[in-house]
Amino acid sequence: MPELGRTIQVQVPATSANLGPGFDTLGLALSVYDELTVTALDSDELDIEVTGTGADEIARDESNLIVRSIDHVYTDVGREMPGLRLIAHNGVPHGRGLGSSGAAVAAGVLAAKGLLEGDVDFTDADLLRLATELEGHPDNVAPALFGGLTIAWTGERGPQHKKLIVHRGVAPLVLVPEHTMSTTLARSLQPPQVSREDAVFNVSRSALLIAALTQSPELLLDATADRLHQDYRAEAMPETHRLVQALRQAGFAAVVSGAGPSVLVLADGPGSRLDALALAESVTDTPWEALMLAVDVRGGTVRTRAEGST
Repeated sequence: MPELGRTIQVQVPATSANLGPGFDTLGLALSVYDELTVTALDSDELDIEVTGTGADEIARDESNLIVRSIDHVYTDVGREMPGLRLIAHNGVPHGRGLGSSGAAVAAGVLAAKGLLEGDVDFTDADLLRLATELEGHPDNVAPALFGGLTIAWTGERGPQHKKLIVHRGVAPLVLVPEHTMSTTLARSLQPPQVSREDAVFNVSRSALLIAALTQSPELLLDATADRLHQDYRAEAMPETHRLVQALRQAGFAAVVSGAGPSVLVLADGPGSRLDALALAESVTDTPWEALMLAVDVRGGTVRTRAEGST
């Protein structure tokens, strides 16, 4: 049985899904993090403390997404979830297309793994399956769990992923607005069918994007072109659409991050990233927070806190 009193510390990165043409398939882990400390209690108490971005909106009861994720893992392996003391600090912006729900799910799954260590062993495939069951699709939870650039798909063996190392010349810039965007709304704006021409266009760009991100960053502008989802969502995110178009017309590989409304720029070097930021500041009338980030290569981490440590 899992040890009561055990304290687990988890760190999970933000993620940007789609990356332009790789709709529901490609994801990138970025160096902004949610941090979580969970202690298994010898009672049925549930004590939740949340700080950081979006803290006022987070549930402090059984409906909390991290708690539901931990409980999902315990139920899956036939164990009863203990009482929990949960201390979360959110660094990942909420409702901005940076994988905040995927990060919460990944954090809960990894916390459960840590709490159950010595009683239940989990493979990477187990972790991805459990997280995907909660999140609904693997494109955000795969990079949150494993880091780097991930290709995610679902086949006969369930959700799968392949992690790739991003070229060191790729310099991500994320522009985060004050307003949020509903993923459900964003998805509802897409048509149920697309033309063969558009489908072939995105297949070619997705293939090119893998090469651009791993070997040839100079190809990123062409590689991030998309016809499947971004234009259809433009009416719901006019400021995002305008900023993406302005950046792309100036030669920067800008895309909508996930379901939006944040904008991800995949610059081909630190100097280009600064140029992209300067342009963005000159063409927008509304405030955007600029995050100069690195690609996270580790993904989610979990460790047991030593007794008596702080």
